[in-house]
Amino acid sequence: MSQLQVIPNTTPVRTFDDHEGVVEAVAVFPDRRRTVTGSWDKTLRLWDLETGAVLKKMEGHSREVLALAVSRDGQIIASGDWSGEIIAWHGQTGESLIQPIKAHTDRIYTVDFSPDGTVLVTASYDGTTKFWCTKTWQMQGKPIRCGFVSCVRYSPSGELLAMAEGENIQIYNSGTRARVASFKGHSKSNLSLAWTPDGTRLLSGGNIDDPTLREWDSLTWKQVGRPWKGHTSNIWAIAIDPTGTLVASASDDKHVRLWRLSDRRIIGIFEHSSWLCTVTFSVDGRHILSGGGDNKTPEWEVPKTFHSKILAITTAARHACVTGDLSTAEHLLTQDIHTDANNYTLYAHRSFVMARTHDWDHALEDAIKSVSIQPSSTGYISKGIALCGKGHVQEARAAFDVASIFMKEYSASYHLLLLIKAIALFNADQHNEAMLLVKELAAASPDADLGCRLVKTYLNVQRGTKALGDARLDEAADHFTAAVNAGAPSSKFVHETYEDLTLLFGWDLEALFLTAHQKRCQAFLSTGKLHKALEAHKYMMDTIDESAKASCLVWSNAFKQECSALCAANGDAALAASDYDRAIDLYSAAITLNSASTTAFANRSKAKLGKMLWMEALLDAQKVIELDSLSYLGYSLKRAAFHGARCYDEAIETFQTMLSKLDDALDIQTQKLRQQYLRPPQVERAIRQVIDAQLENAPLRVLDTTTGLLCDREEQISVFKTSTEYKELLSSTITRSDFRARRIEEVVRRNLQYAMLSHRWEGREPLLQDIQGKSVYEPELDSVSGMMKLRSFCETAREAGYNWAWSDTCCIDKNINVELQESVNSMFVWYHHSALTIVYLSDVPPSSKSGALAKSVWNTRGWTVQEFIAPTVILFYQNNWTLYLDDHTPNHKDSIAIMQELKNATGIDRSAVVAFRPSMNNAREKLHWASTRITTRQEDIAYSLFGIFGVRLSVDYGEKQDKALGRLLQEIVARSGDITGLDWVGKSSDFNSCLPASIASYEAPPCKLPFLPEDEIQSSVS
Repeated sequence: MSQLQVIPNTTPVRTFDDHEGVVEAVAVFPDRRRTVTGSWDKTLRLWDLETGAVLKKMEGHSREVLALAVSRDGQIIASGDWSGEIIAWHGQTGESLIQPIKAHTDRIYTVDFSPDGTVLVTASYDGTTKFWCTKTWQMQGKPIRCGFVSCVRYSPSGELLAMAEGENIQIYNSGTRARVASFKGHSKSNLSLAWTPDGTRLLSGGNIDDPTLREWDSLTWKQVGRPWKGHTSNIWAIAIDPTGTLVASASDDKHVRLWRLSDRRIIGIFEHSSWLCTVTFSVDGRHILSGGGDNKTPEWEVPKTFHSKILAITTAARHACVTGDLSTAEHLLTQDIHTDANNYTLYAHRSFVMARTHDWDHALEDAIKSVSIQPSSTGYISKGIALCGKGHVQEARAAFDVASIFMKEYSASYHLLLLIKAIALFNADQHNEAMLLVKELAAASPDADLGCRLVKTYLNVQRGTKALGDARLDEAADHFTAAVNAGAPSSKFVHETYEDLTLLFGWDLEALFLTAHQKRCQAFLSTGKLHKALEAHKYMMDTIDESAKASCLVWSNAFKQECSALCAANGDAALAASDYDRAIDLYSAAITLNSASTTAFANRSKAKLGKMLWMEALLDAQKVIELDSLSYLGYSLKRAAFHGARCYDEAIETFQTMLSKLDDALDIQTQKLRQQYLRPPQVERAIRQVIDAQLENAPLRVLDTTTGLLCDREEQISVFKTSTEYKELLSSTITRSDFRARRIEEVVRRNLQYAMLSHRWEGREPLLQDIQGKSVYEPELDSVSGMMKLRSFCETAREAGYNWAWSDTCCIDKNINVELQESVNSMFVWYHHSALTIVYLSDVPPSSKSGALAKSVWNTRGWTVQEFIAPTVILFYQNNWTLYLDDHTPNHKDSIAIMQELKNATGIDRSAVVAFRPSMNNAREKLHWASTRITTRQEDIAYSLFGIFGVRLSVDYGEKQDKALGRLLQEIVARSGDITGLDWVGKSSDFNSCLPASIASYEAPPCKLPFLPEDEIQSSVS
């Protein structure tokens, strides 16, 4: 592309001259009053930009200073030197904040602050890039391993970090330190980098082999356009002005080149006497500071041709117009007219003032007078504005067209004229024409982009305001969004550059951008789009500067309060509807707006409890406690979160703290609330009562199927109390409404239910003394006879879901007579109340066919009669502990095949087995069931029938069968009067000659008389 003819400027506005070595780095402060430089003379200097005086000579480095940066708030200066040390300095005083830190093992050529000032990044020729916390000055995380880095720069948002590393440019995510892009920049070496203010472009500078600037798209990381040519040597520094329209580059070729970003043209050259290292813009973008090998820092003025003011109103009148004091402005201009009646500009200027007050007749009169004295751009602009105000749009267009004749040579002024025309037409209700004009101007002339964006913002705010007033809320939101998206920057430079718009139309440029944001927020809120309103508010607060934040603080607080209340109300509705996700989102928004709201934290905790997000709910509950430690509410939520997370000990402890808060409450409502709750000891007593009732019909000792240990009742209770189920029950039963006896009974029953073993004794079996104090699972018990059967029984019970198991071999201390008496008399009850009775058939091999059970020795044993009929649930297992007949019926009493097989073998009908109740009825039939059975101890044949008949008699081993049986039969006859037991055949007993000596005397089936109808009975009697 062809370049404008530019003559190098060798005359700076001012030179800062005090260093004794090369000026390697320069930076300006946001206060616009100071700059700081770093030099090879091992010092930094703080300068006054107004006077050029040195404010502070900053000493501390032991080697040449190569890099420096100033945080955005101006509070910290950081510098790095040749030896790899960094120093942090106070931004106001210039005093060092820390001792030099040995950050790298080689020279530090570049440093940069994150946008929020919390992190300093340093890069060195030692091949590392490091991150430092600006609060502690400790390194954050691990360094990035890389090659020689000559420049490192944070993106404006702080999200990305660009590094010039040899031939490549590396892009990292500054948060995760992950590399997101890597591409070849310049042909040999990349020396310098700079981001545009909007972060959409990254500029890079090359070395002497490729002394160009290149522009990179930050979305694709592809080069935009061709390289910018002009320099002839290393480009050590690049700077971009605050508006993002101008670029300055400093090179070893002794030149600072000023470029226009829109078309990449050189518009200025500033010439040094020596090579250059550094360059930067002033905060207002009107000056450039550079430094290099001549040890000086000159200040250069950006050419005025790139500013756009066209109205030369006198200072006093201009100030009155800018501040809105229009009567004073009119008075001053009228005085000037009286003094110089033929000054055409004075009439034009007064016309502008009249237009501001909507006095269109006088405004037009003054405009016509101005152009009659001498035609000028100012006169015709005033005429065009006045005509638009009167609604004479066609004549106004002609006036603006004539005005353009006077300024077509000055592009910036011409662009401003077109923008003024657009605004005037818009004010004359020519909205579409005005918007089209701005759009076409922006497309045709990139130089006018900033002004176009500014005017777009204003016009859209006006359209949005009108739509808002007409209750067209969605349309209003669209207009305000368009205003915000126009992207016009709010800065002092912009305000000064386009101050003419303030003079002509009374714009408050500083408030314009704020108004767009605020009304956008309000429009979204009015349409009920709460989340969009909050997003808009966040975007606004992230975008505007600190002074704007301060100016809108009252509005912002009120808006946040309104949003917070709406979020809370909508959150309450969502919570009530069990829409927990929406409730959480809404309460989160309310908390973001008001982090001190206990109600929002409490309700969000409730919503998270509803979602079963226990730990997240716990954090919110803890926050409620922090905000109001005297209230019970936080502790109530904390207890619920702990309970949901199955941290029952913590839940109970928190509940007790909650009760103490309720106990301390003075208000009546809270005291009434306290009455709803039960103390844990109350619940514990109620649970213990249920436990005692449950264990009344349970064995005295059982085996813990988990540990394999033998436990008495108190030990069994102790194990239950340490269980999760017990703690859950205690934790969940906190109010009187929670107290449900049936649930307590169910939990107790489920945890204390037990399985019983029915089997045939085979030689020596494990006794209580063998296993007491030991686990049946311990290998040291392998040698105990019968241990494998006992273990398998416990494991089978455990796999079936039972915590406890009972076997007659080892769960009775037969050395204690009282216990033996109790066990024999209670055994039927224990089997009856067992959750499961497991019948182990030691002589039935795997895959046996039907009939094997009938033939099993188990069917011949005396005790197995009650062990078969007493339980509610029974399962038969083969000798390899698989189910008999592979029958997976949950209860073999419901298996027709198995019950039929047993009926055929024992003569016991299924109806008697399923619904048997101990009694003395049908005594002869029950004696018949046992008549063919045998027991190891002969007395046991009688003892095994105690439970079947529902009698309790003493146990006296050694008394022999005839006496034991005789006592049982006497008890039956005496208590029931049933004499069917006297129907026997065989040898009489020595105990009582009317009674048999053996149970075998009942082997013959009982006599069953035929059924006679009543008429036959009457006939027989007669």
